[in-house]
Amino acid sequence: MYDVIIIGAGPAGLTAAIYTGRAKLNTLIIESNIIGGNTAMTDLIENYPGFPFGINGAELMENFWRQAQRFGAQLKMEEVVDLQVVPEGKKVITTEGEYLARAVIIAMGARRRELQVPGEKEYLGRGVSYCATCDGAFFQGVPVAVVGGGDSAVKEALYLSDIASKVYLIHRREQFRAHQTAVDKMLENDKIELKLNKVVKRVEGNQSMMQRLVLADVKTGQEEILEAEGLFVAIGLVAAADFLDTLVETVDGYIVTDQNMQTSVEGIFAAGDIRFKQYRQVATAVGDGALAGIAVTGYLKE
Repeated sequence: MYDVIIIGAGPAGLTAAIYTGRAKLNTLIIESNIIGGNTAMTDLIENYPGFPFGINGAELMENFWRQAQRFGAQLKMEEVVDLQVVPEGKKVITTEGEYLARAVIIAMGARRRELQVPGEKEYLGRGVSYCATCDGAFFQGVPVAVVGGGDSAVKEALYLSDIASKVYLIHRREQFRAHQTAVDKMLENDKIELKLNKVVKRVEGNQSMMQRLVLADVKTGQEEILEAEGLFVAIGLVAAADFLDTLVETVDGYIVTDQNMQTSVEGIFAAGDIRFKQYRQVATAVGDGALAGIAVTGYLKE
């Protein structure tokens, strides 16, 4: 029996573990993918306080984990498939086993949204990717495309411009949601070409790799063939915990909490990008994690 189980080892989950560990609570973190989540797959983070010249996402998350580990947090790399309320407390069920805790913090974050166009799934890992930092090195000296108009898309285009021979940024609108500083850098980059008012209609290629995209103009419907060997999708996030919809209150898959990160079920808290909220940044996830850690400590000591 653990005092608290934290589902997810991103910025929110690791921050919560630092707080519960310092409070001498027996803390287990369960993570299905990589320590640091989406943040660990970010090449450069420039808006996290304390790093005036930015910091690599993986390095920042490694520091978070080392700090949580220093205060006694344990880690298991397993996929959580269910969470139940039982007489003994909270039961977390993974692909490897079952664990009991007095309280749970859900910090599973969000996953990249898919385009859901023909060829996307077929060429996943064979040209289609959702992480430039993870897969960009495979596209040295060849043309690639990025889809999206937010911060993630613009940052991935800038990152890939140092690797690929050409980067096409495909956006369904003319205006970008990304921070203006990043947009200005992109506009000054000769290796990035904008494809505005266009959407990806399908991904095409041979039996082994994608080779081209079919684009459609959102105003005229006219199609265009774009030769590219890589496609990086950065069109937003979706909640990463579908199995929780029947347990706690959610909106569009995101978990509803009060100001202390408490969900609709006593003893179950949520923090970070999995929460129903407006902004999803590393800094806001850290704030959520701190509040959840403090709230769980108070709840258990009562």
